Amino acid sequence: MVHPNPVFRAQVLGAGPTGALAALALARAGWQVRICDPLPASALVERNRAYAFSHSSQRLLCQLGLWSSLEQVMVPFRRLELVDLAVERQVGFTPADLGPATTTPSAASYANLSSTAVGWIAKHQLLLPPLLAALAADPAVVLELGSAPAQSFLPPPDLVVAADGPHSPSRAALGIGALQWAYSQNCLTCLVQLRGSANDQAWELLRPEGPFAVLPLGDGIFQLVWSAPARRCRQLESLGDGAFLDALAGALPDGLQPDALLDAPRAYPVGLLLAHRLHRGRTVLVGESGHRCHPVGGQGLNLCWRDVAQLQRLAGQVVAGRLAVERLPAAYGRRRWPDLLLTLLATDLLVRLFSNRSPLLLPIRHLALLLLARLPPLRQLALAAMTHGPCQLLRQ
Repeated sequence: MVHPNPVFRAQVLGAGPTGALAALALARAGWQVRICDPLPASALVERNRAYAFSHSSQRLLCQLGLWSSLEQVMVPFRRLELVDLAVERQVGFTPADLGPATTTPSAASYANLSSTAVGWIAKHQLLLPPLLAALAADPAVVLELGSAPAQSFLPPPDLVVAADGPHSPSRAALGIGALQWAYSQNCLTCLVQLRGSANDQAWELLRPEGPFAVLPLGDGIFQLVWSAPARRCRQLESLGDGAFLDALAGALPDGLQPDALLDAPRAYPVGLLLAHRLHRGRTVLVGESGHRCHPVGGQGLNLCWRDVAQLQRLAGQVVAGRLAVERLPAAYGRRRWPDLLLTLLATDLLVRLFSNRSPLLLPIRHLALLLLARLPPLRQLALAAMTHGPCQLLRQ
């Protein structure tokens, strides 16, 4: 496809899920893109984790023409059970709770898909290869893996997209500081075989020691994202299979029974990070190079991909002549702040509110879940915040 001059060029640093999607989004907007990562494809793909995808991510994939190729690796969940084990209250979310926000006229192209699932789960090892293949097949993209980025480019790029993770060398090189702290909790992840849950049912368990997500991957296999104090996670990590399954059975609600541990549990620290600014010069921070939140509610990658959606909109405006290319980085920063601040605040408040047995908070939590269970409009608002971002509430 031939684009009118001038040709705009972008350099993307980092080829994980966010960097890869950012490169594809810029290419679809009419830019020439060069994406590089010091890791080879084999190392990029081997990360052992799963992601939860909301409708904001599905909408972007549909707009980029990628949904049809990625849908086959996505496992839909058609019910989400939110359970506060301290107050013994439970609320179920279904596609009926998506409400009108998902089926607006602008969403007509994917409304039928959206109405069939609350969200989707995909393993990293299955998600990234199609994205890398799409990059390799796109004539507007130069993909360089397994080598450090060159120091200079001729001609120099109009935009540099730093998508090189929470320990971003790009952010450090630009001298951009960040607000950050580590939670006292760690997250432990593993794959297990479970009985008692439908294959299209996800669980968000609110436990005094921390949130606990149970994510379906099909055939009775579930990815666990178990938040607990760091010492507890280290203890769980060291247990043998039988002892671990016994501990897991005690943490799950009645009716869910673990049958087998399918891989070794791995614990990692979790924290909050927000860069002091999202751009400097011609460079923008996208994804975890600019922000990171607690994994409660599965907001992490969806928040990163909403960065990509905003970047693509602005890149399209540049190509159409409605925005000067040198103004794109500042415009990106301004437009991403509300979503980032509200999402990080919401996830942090959820962790602080529910990771305890405070007698002052228990009645509030009981009332909140009772109202969610009884009031469909309230469930729609809550699900809109989870699936489209908290800014959706401001548009209701």
